Amino acid sequence: MTGPTLASPHLNPNVLGLPPSATLAINERSDELIAQGRKVFKLGLGQSPFPVPKPVVEALRRAAPEKDYLPVRGLRPLREEVTEFLHRRHGIERARRQVLVGPGSKELIFMTQLAYAGELLVPSPSWVSYAPQARIIGRRVTWLPTSLEDDWKLLPQTLDDYCSANPGLPRLLILNYPNNPTGVNCTNPELAALAEVARRHGLLVISDEIYADLDHRGRTASIAHHYPEGTVVSTGLSKWCGAGGWRLGLFSFPEELEWLCGAMAAIASETFTSVSAPIQHAAIEAFRGSPEIERYLEHCRAILRVLGSHSANVLREAGCRLPNVDGAFYLFPDFGALAPRLEERGVHDSQGLAEQLLQDTGVATLPGSVFGRPASEPTLRLSYVNFDGAGALAAASAGEPVDEAFIRRHCPDTVEAIRRMAEWAAG
Repeated sequence: MTGPTLASPHLNPNVLGLPPSATLAINERSDELIAQGRKVFKLGLGQSPFPVPKPVVEALRRAAPEKDYLPVRGLRPLREEVTEFLHRRHGIERARRQVLVGPGSKELIFMTQLAYAGELLVPSPSWVSYAPQARIIGRRVTWLPTSLEDDWKLLPQTLDDYCSANPGLPRLLILNYPNNPTGVNCTNPELAALAEVARRHGLLVISDEIYADLDHRGRTASIAHHYPEGTVVSTGLSKWCGAGGWRLGLFSFPEELEWLCGAMAAIASETFTSVSAPIQHAAIEAFRGSPEIERYLEHCRAILRVLGSHSANVLREAGCRLPNVDGAFYLFPDFGALAPRLEERGVHDSQGLAEQLLQDTGVATLPGSVFGRPASEPTLRLSYVNFDGAGALAAASAGEPVDEAFIRRHCPDTVEAIRRMAEWAAG
């Protein structure tokens, strides 16, 4: 007599057929091709090329002996520094108690969707993981349309029209700026107009500001300035501090959303307990800031500004359409004007576009479809970070002017990848 078997999968229906995150999958595939001897330009994964600032690394070294469990909401001095950081850098007024520390902002966004019983609203395009997280939990997802003519930004009228059609329902809106995948930032007037709609319909808003300190000219804007009572601000160390692998994210809540912060803290207590003690202690140094860290950020922004502008211009000259880049390290070119040429090569959708580009040129990107765009639309996201960030940062710190000559010397693989993309598109 045989007993029950686990040979057949007994999976939650919400995860049946769920693929790995597209950004992580393209990185692993790129590494496999490199191991086979292929030359691959890794423009798929959005990982900062720059090293963690030295004062923060030294703080982690000093904190290595810290071994005790920390409070579920996070180390008190860290929460205080984050609150001061948001006030000093971004003009956001919050209380220390209303900060929740998690193992990456990605996990905190997932926990929000788990705790809040509402429909998820995301602009199309948006980061690849918002919608799959909602699917795992069983939430409804609505992609709100945007257009290239509006720089892929969500318009207040679009948001209002959708919410007005089915009023009174609980909804979570996630806004990310500077944006992944487009590299476009929002202005304060634009966010004020969205805030007016969000308040009128009682939306919960996550303002995903993980790239806020990588606006290429150091500008700041937040919907929390205009809708403070309904906005959760998300930040962390992964992008501006180059510490993606440290896995530390933070949410800042208004007093009005203490009920949500408390519920998420309860979930945290039953799942990850608390974030790594040494990482939290070291993060205090990062958020406290210093002249050295400010110089680090100035150089990072300058390098990304010149490289992003150069890359966008080269692709435009080849016939791609894309908005001006404001921040982060992404471009989202539209190859629609080149569609007849692409169809001659058998390319009919964004997935095929990314695959053919990789096979023909070795440039790894992501199809626009994984960011919520129609599969038939020939869009791609590329992350222009395939260069030695430590070397480029050292050169900028030594006084080298950050210009076209600089990026050709210190970011040659990225420059070459963009050149190959442009020649392939134009050819």
